[in-house]
Amino acid sequence: MASDATGPRASHEHPSPWHASTSGTTNLAAALMIFGGVMAIFEGISAIAKDNLFVVTRHYVFEFSLAGWGWVHLILGIVLLVAGGAVIRGALWARFLGVTVAGLGAVANFLWLPYYPLWALVLIAVNILVIWALCAGMQREADAGRTT
Repeated sequence: MASDATGPRASHEHPSPWHASTSGTTNLAAALMIFGGVMAIFEGISAIAKDNLFVVTRHYVFEFSLAGWGWVHLILGIVLLVAGGAVIRGALWARFLGVTVAGLGAVANFLWLPYYPLWALVLIAVNILVIWALCAGMQREADAGRTT
């Protein structure tokens, strides 16, 4: 705490959001975002093609057409993939977008459970890990910036 009162810092006081240092946790989040995005894209394409792989349940509370769910997963997957690539490059905005899209992806996969339970559970876990890794990585990087 004594180092806070020593006077003005060097150029590290306002780091650029595009070139922020990334921790291993943030790199893990980016890799999981890319993996989750690709899996969601495959999930969306399969659903749009009305593949026989999926079970269509009757009388489900959130009953949409299989193609409708496919478009939801396809769009979320593309956004998650793009945000994952931007997180690798160090974009700060992509971290916040990643948390938001991973949260939406977890909810969408929860609602997708009756159609393909195993795939949905895996993607829910990946999305929750993405949220944790992005938030923990930002905290670690902020703590590391305070000590330098």
